[in-house]
Amino acid sequence: MTIKVLVVEDEPGFSQRFCDAIAADADLSLCGATRTVAGARALLDTLSPDVVLVDLGLPDGDGVDVIRYAMKDHSRRDVMVVTMFSDDGHLIESIRAGATGYLLKDALPKDIAKAILQVHAGGSPISPAIARRVLQSFRTPAAAASAEHILPIETIDHESPLSERETEILRLVAKGLNFKEVGSILSISPHTVITHVKRIYQKLAVHSRGEAVYEASQLGLL
Repeated sequence: MTIKVLVVEDEPGFSQRFCDAIAADADLSLCGATRTVAGARALLDTLSPDVVLVDLGLPDGDGVDVIRYAMKDHSRRDVMVVTMFSDDGHLIESIRAGATGYLLKDALPKDIAKAILQVHAGGSPISPAIARRVLQSFRTPAAAASAEHILPIETIDHESPLSERETEILRLVAKGLNFKEVGSILSISPHTVITHVKRIYQKLAVHSRGEAVYEASQLGLL
């Protein structure tokens, strides 16, 4: 039997990407897709999916509420968060609510399908950048103090490698907006946005939007 997957994502481009990744794998079947918390609850009541892919930022509420609802009386169901980037509070809250996987939205289709199979098999797939945040979140004050004693960190005021426009674009991307939406807000074309994003990648030595947001956050640029 195939693994039934429900997609809860409000951004059409990403939703289609997830649905296509599921459809391309013979071991997976898409049982439904919705863009709201209310829609997710309705489908969860009628479709009984094995795995739920859920974004945290939804138009009518928080994806964490979907996670809680999905896991209510369904201990064998798995929920995997798909996000552009998440702060520590949302990350930990999602895990406590029952999420067993955490994937950046810009993962390759084959990696999305692989992660779904992995989480259903009992694993906990998590993007490297998110895994690092988890480890940092659970560091104890004593451990942090010990690490600082061994490897003292100098606080240096670095000039940002990004221009004001690049920083502005990255901040909007960090909120989960797509290139078309960013362009609309800044009154520039999506093509121009993509050009700026490529320059951001080069300056930060990264290869994806999630990595760019993470690296810029680590450097204090956001």
